[in-house]
Amino acid sequence: MTARAELTKNQLRVLERLEAATGPLSAYTLLDQLREYGFRAPLQVYRALDTLIKAGFVHRLESLNAFVACSDDHGHAHPHRMTAFAICDQCGQVAEFSDPLVGERLDAWVASTGFVTKKAVLEFRGTCAKCAAKAG
Repeated sequence: MTARAELTKNQLRVLERLEAATGPLSAYTLLDQLREYGFRAPLQVYRALDTLIKAGFVHRLESLNAFVACSDDHGHAHPHRMTAFAICDQCGQVAEFSDPLVGERLDAWVASTGFVTKKAVLEFRGTCAKCAAKAG
């Protein structure tokens, strides 16, 4: 796993922007927010995001085509084999869940079917507790 200290200046700026965000950000939103730091093309953002995803610092939310910083403490190595997300359709809040036991059980189930998994993404869309309380 890449250590935070090994990140390039651009990678660090993208990561810091995602960490400061209150919700998921698209690559183009990141580009707009980082123009003052010399970002000019989407490719600069996508390259940084690719590295950050591979290093486990960032997750891509498939249903939104957007990105969030990983909520885990990166002071230690941890697997991102299977991570689940709860995404609030009202406020955009994203909660992250990763559990090795759940990942192992899902891997075992998939293996029992003979299916070869390339990628696993689990996203729950709905309303967070805070927004549900406001509505009810």
